[in-house]
Amino acid sequence: MQIFIDADGCPVTRIAVKVAAEHSIPCTVICDTAHSFNLPGVQTITVDQGADSVDFRMVNLVQKGDIAITQDYGLAAMCLSKGALVLHQDGKQYTEENISGLLEFRAISKKPQIRRQNERKPETNTRAGSSI
Repeated sequence: MQIFIDADGCPVTRIAVKVAAEHSIPCTVICDTAHSFNLPGVQTITVDQGADSVDFRMVNLVQKGDIAITQDYGLAAMCLSKGALVLHQDGKQYTEENISGLLEFRAISKKPQIRRQNERKPETNTRAGSSI
């Protein structure tokens, strides 16, 4: 068993590392180049910045029986599918029973945001020489 922490924006990284040390559980912190962690006794993996780069590295490392800590529902779903115990940064456990609802809520919540972004974009004419 090992603990993997999605450290991008995770306010409980140091607390989780302390608990891992108290229980002699190996711990790996994964972050992108926008963050810096130098925690004793912890393996830190730093990946390039980019959409989901931390998520993909973490899901490739997590194995059945590991513990994953993340606030990202998509990453949580992928870690669950690999047989990991997945915790939110507030301590709530992601499960097969609740992850679908959380992903659906995220998708529904993003629809108004996407609509607002599209409303702000000026209309452009992509056909050369045509006029309206």
